[in-house]
Amino acid sequence: MLSTTLIWGAIAVFAVAGALIAWRARRANSGTAADYYLGGSRLGGMVAGLSYGATTYSAFMLVVLTGLTYRGGIGALGFELIYFAGLSLLVIFAPRFWLAARKWGFISPAEMVGARYGSTGVARLMAVVALVFLLPYCTTQMAGVGLLLSGVTGGGISLAQAIGTGAVLAIFWTLLAGLRSVAWTDALQAGVMLVSGLLAVGFAVAAIGGPGVFVAETKATHGAWLDLPGPGLWSLPTFLALSFPWFFFAISNPQVSQRLFVARDFAAMRQMIVWVLGFGLVFTLVAVIWGFAALQLVPGLENTALATPALLTSGAIPVPVVVLLVIGVLSAAVSTLDSIALTVGSMVARDFLGPRVSDARQVFAGRLVVVAVIVFAAGFALNTARIVDQLAALSAAGLLVTVPPIVGAFFWRRGTAAGAMACLAGGAAVAVYMAMVAGVSVFNPVLAFTVAGVSTGLFILVSLLTQPRAGALDFAGALRDDLRRHNAW
Repeated sequence: MLSTTLIWGAIAVFAVAGALIAWRARRANSGTAADYYLGGSRLGGMVAGLSYGATTYSAFMLVVLTGLTYRGGIGALGFELIYFAGLSLLVIFAPRFWLAARKWGFISPAEMVGARYGSTGVARLMAVVALVFLLPYCTTQMAGVGLLLSGVTGGGISLAQAIGTGAVLAIFWTLLAGLRSVAWTDALQAGVMLVSGLLAVGFAVAAIGGPGVFVAETKATHGAWLDLPGPGLWSLPTFLALSFPWFFFAISNPQVSQRLFVARDFAAMRQMIVWVLGFGLVFTLVAVIWGFAALQLVPGLENTALATPALLTSGAIPVPVVVLLVIGVLSAAVSTLDSIALTVGSMVARDFLGPRVSDARQVFAGRLVVVAVIVFAAGFALNTARIVDQLAALSAAGLLVTVPPIVGAFFWRRGTAAGAMACLAGGAAVAVYMAMVAGVSVFNPVLAFTVAGVSTGLFILVSLLTQPRAGALDFAGALRDDLRRHNAW
């Protein structure tokens, strides 16, 4: 086990470095709502891409995905590659999100969708749905930090202390300068995540005997983990249940889709996509190899979410690398918490208060929401740390209800506000009922496919039975020339 003093010292250094970056970012703030929530839409491609990557490839990877690999084998790689393939949606939607935000001054994704259908009700309902289903995902980040820090110190840092530390850092950086501080610290955190992950995997494989021995030993002792369906977790239904919602993550989760508003120009937006894809591919391979290494070095774990802390304290990884990876996972969780809280805050500011309210009030309201969301998620994580994989999957399944109105906003002119509201309300109600009342497992594809089917069906049916509102925007027509000018799909 690692010394609690050593870990606290590393966290202190990390916190000071992040605070200096955030403070430096704060000097560029102009005080407007667009500046606080979007960084003035002046981010370069690399910073925007690393921020997106740090937000997306969060503590989920080295806690949940590694645990899924440890538990069920190579199916975890297939699951994550489905999500990675879903990032291809950015090629289609990123130009449209960016152009719409520039043309009409949108700050939140819900505001954009509401304007397309000519309804503040749609925007508000979408904001509520996002809040309900993002809270479980916030909880996974908190729980990931708690499990890691308490695990590597043998309980020297308690679950509550670890979760509290992540919450304080997330609140401080977000309140200080909004997206500017979040994006700049994200870029630093993405670098720490990648370097620490590569070093840790290298040392773990070397401890087993090198790449050749690692592959041979895995085949000899855990051959079932290399086959499909594997030793017990993965089956076709389970794979579909988990991978289907995550394919749409890039557009269904507002904390990442809002990142499509922040690039300073069209070229930077394209560079952002390249950075996201490169970072994601490398980090996916790191997380899965890490899981297979844990099978060799720390076999027999009952709680697979503890695979990462168990491997870090196995003695196979040098202490400096362990400390760096601990900071990497902490930073990944903080990055995602920052982004979710900031996005939800922007939705409250824009979709409930409205753009006519002063910028100062919009920023103040958002800051209150940031604190509330993070504090609530921290409290909830204390009681749900053992089910982080289920919480993440429930979040992804619930947010599927936002996909039909988003797709329809750009590609189906016949979509109406009534259809969008029926889709969001009906689909969300079905998701909550099935998961919380009927007890349908997130590992059962019936949950995700029912939610998707009901929400899509309601959107189409109700839209065909109603008429578009007079104030609805025509994204398809208004953006056609701009898309052609930028040679975008």
